[in-house]
Amino acid sequence: MEPFGRGGGGGRGGGGGRGRGHRSQSISRVTNIFLCLKVVVGNEQCGRGRGSEEKKQPQNSSPDSRSDYDSVGMGMAKLNIGDDVDKPSAAAAAVEEGGFDICHPKQPGSVVLKPPLLAQNRERRKSRSSNNNGIGLSLRPGMVFLKGYLSLSDQQKIVERCRELGVGVGGFYQPGYGEGTKMHLKMMCLGKNWDPHTSQYGERRPFDGAKPPHIPPEFQTLVTNALRDSNALVPQNRLPSISPDICIVNFYSQTGRLGLHQDKDESEDSLRRGLPVVSFSIGDSAQFLYGDHRDPDKAEKLQLESGDVLIFGGPSRNVFHGVSAIHPNSAPNLLLQQTNLRPGRLNLTFRQY
Repeated sequence: MEPFGRGGGGGRGGGGGRGRGHRSQSISRVTNIFLCLKVVVGNEQCGRGRGSEEKKQPQNSSPDSRSDYDSVGMGMAKLNIGDDVDKPSAAAAAVEEGGFDICHPKQPGSVVLKPPLLAQNRERRKSRSSNNNGIGLSLRPGMVFLKGYLSLSDQQKIVERCRELGVGVGGFYQPGYGEGTKMHLKMMCLGKNWDPHTSQYGERRPFDGAKPPHIPPEFQTLVTNALRDSNALVPQNRLPSISPDICIVNFYSQTGRLGLHQDKDESEDSLRRGLPVVSFSIGDSAQFLYGDHRDPDKAEKLQLESGDVLIFGGPSRNVFHGVSAIHPNSAPNLLLQQTNLRPGRLNLTFRQY
């Protein structure tokens, strides 16, 4: 109504030289026009108000509706015109419920600068070289190290899949022990849940009742291939194949670590047969410790880099192992550009119960 008011002021100023009667008729006429416009505009505003309220409160909506969650994709919420600005995305809601996003969320409208083509080709050649050379090292009886085994493409797919699962039901959380001590990592279980309080496996997480997501078939294929290639590259250190029904996914921040321990909570049959544990490393490098004792001063050291695969079974099935340090800023740049992975190390360990 402000533009009309300014126009009215001009009209009154323009009639200063006319008679008083003519001025009264003009004022009366303006007043009538003003009242008509006020009614029309008021009704139109009320109509818009009712329409906006109807949009905000659909007839069948409910506060607990999660219909937008399936459209989130990799944890990024859609932006709908009319939504409240402060309304959290589905990924943010999942994080509040216990999930953790291993990747930095991409900001709307942000532009990601790709590394120079020369740098991209260099990293791709390095990845292919490590993978195609078939570097397999026997660290000790029952323990095989496949250097750079996972291609950059495989690493990217693993990160993306873990991110998708990690922000959903049964996703990443910070585990702890009975006395309230928290572990220095985020954890997600696939297939079966492992409870650090009881050191036992189960079908659901005790603290929220969530059922662990299934192990993606592409992960199982990678495990099968790694064991097959391990036996081909290091025939003197052959290990039995497995059908993994457990995968523990840990994300270590740059200050993360894990003390020396044994993986001995699987079934007696699995341990007796020496069925191997298969470990994938992605992201920042880690200083890995292993040995026959819990004393870190007596442990062997091995640097695990992004794409490395470590397998231990047979006589090394109960080896003590842990992570003493994460090396910051050591992840492949191209992997970070493609996935937006947070600083830290993503580790997947597969086993058969």
